[in-house]
Amino acid sequence: MAVYLEDKRLVKRLLKGDERAFDRFFDENFARLYRFALTRLADDPDAAREVAQVSLGKAARKLHTYKAEAALFTWLCAICRNETSDWLASQGRYRDHIVLTEDFPDVRAAVDSFQVPEQMSPDRHYRRVELLRLIQVALDQLPPKYGDILEWKYIEGHSILEISERMNLGTEATQSLLARAKRAFADVYTSMTDGLDRHESELVKS
Repeated sequence: MAVYLEDKRLVKRLLKGDERAFDRFFDENFARLYRFALTRLADDPDAAREVAQVSLGKAARKLHTYKAEAALFTWLCAICRNETSDWLASQGRYRDHIVLTEDFPDVRAAVDSFQVPEQMSPDRHYRRVELLRLIQVALDQLPPKYGDILEWKYIEGHSILEISERMNLGTEATQSLLARAKRAFADVYTSMTDGLDRHESELVKS
């Protein structure tokens, strides 16, 4: 397992209260987290700024849990992803962005069936919004390493080679990790949609 020594040394300095280390921590990561959040918040700069600030603050309080098994920025992105979901939920909004559809025909079919808003009934619109929400929630429930590799591959469009270099893994190991991540996503998403289908069936019967 890769250990990110430079990040580990920086975190040790942060935990000791090194002010220069904190300046570096915020200077190097705020803009990157802002961009990371911005793509998930419908290009809302105020929301992205707020989420990035909250994420860095939470990360600073949790630095003692960082094990350097992933890059520090990857660890920060996992925190930011959760904060983004929390912000969207608090606003009653969800990111209307579909990933993984080419690999999961059931997801693609469900989403493609709702692609003409002007022809949607209220029930069909609710179903589509709920499916979009479940896809995002499923991603956020995965282990950080799985969520990261899926987003890098399917949202950011990186190649296996680029991801393997980013994760300090061989290409075969990266492909294996991606396959496990996709299976994990499918398991979580399927359990959620099964629950949604049962809930809707109960509503019809009641």
